Amino acid sequence: MIDRDTLHHHLNTVLEAGRFKDYGPNGLQVEGRERIGKLVTGVTASQALIDAAVQAQADAILVHHGLFWRGHDGRVTGWMKRRLSTLLQHNINLLAYHLPLDAHPTLGNNAQWGGRLGLVADGRFGDQNLGFIGPAPLELTLEGLAALVGTALGKDPTVVAGDGRPLKRVAWCSGGAQGFFEGAIAAGADAFLTGEISEPQAHYARETGVAFLACGHHASERYGVQALGDAVARELGLVHQFIDIDNPA
Repeated sequence: MIDRDTLHHHLNTVLEAGRFKDYGPNGLQVEGRERIGKLVTGVTASQALIDAAVQAQADAILVHHGLFWRGHDGRVTGWMKRRLSTLLQHNINLLAYHLPLDAHPTLGNNAQWGGRLGLVADGRFGDQNLGFIGPAPLELTLEGLAALVGTALGKDPTVVAGDGRPLKRVAWCSGGAQGFFEGAIAAGADAFLTGEISEPQAHYARETGVAFLACGHHASERYGVQALGDAVARELGLVHQFIDIDNPA
């Protein structure tokens, strides 16, 4: 067992949370019991994850997507009331780290996702250096890259082919980073992977020749919080359980 402040300080330090500009608060979002022995991790602080954490007898929940999204108006009604009520009723701490968890060089979403695809970054790009870029594995084709994604994530990506060029450099950024595509192109990528696609990216791919792969927001962000939870559990002597709540997005 450790105290809540020790866990909070450790996570803030490991993830360098203070150096990121984010749309919501990183760190402790809901205060629960002081002593923590079991940590549950998941991608999003949904009602389903909170309910599962209650059943798992968690003392704290650690997520990538917390309670607060861009544009949230602050009212505690509806789904927000239900989530908060459950956390407070069961005295469970909620900690969330958004951009700090994307960016961490070894435990983060991008590092962990890239590792599962055989990608190793040798450069960064984009806002707050969140995008990763590195050499493509030898003789990797676009079809081979799409197959790797499908095997690793359990779902086939949406692929907008470029001009068929050899893949020498691959860029990636998990989640909703479709807006980083232009930065990836400027950084010299031959293909860019992220979670989602919006209307402009298909045209950019066709016009620049750089392939775009939309691989799933949730699917591309399952790995960082697992790796972080495992590391924290080892270092602080906690019991850790990752709970994956399916999300087709």
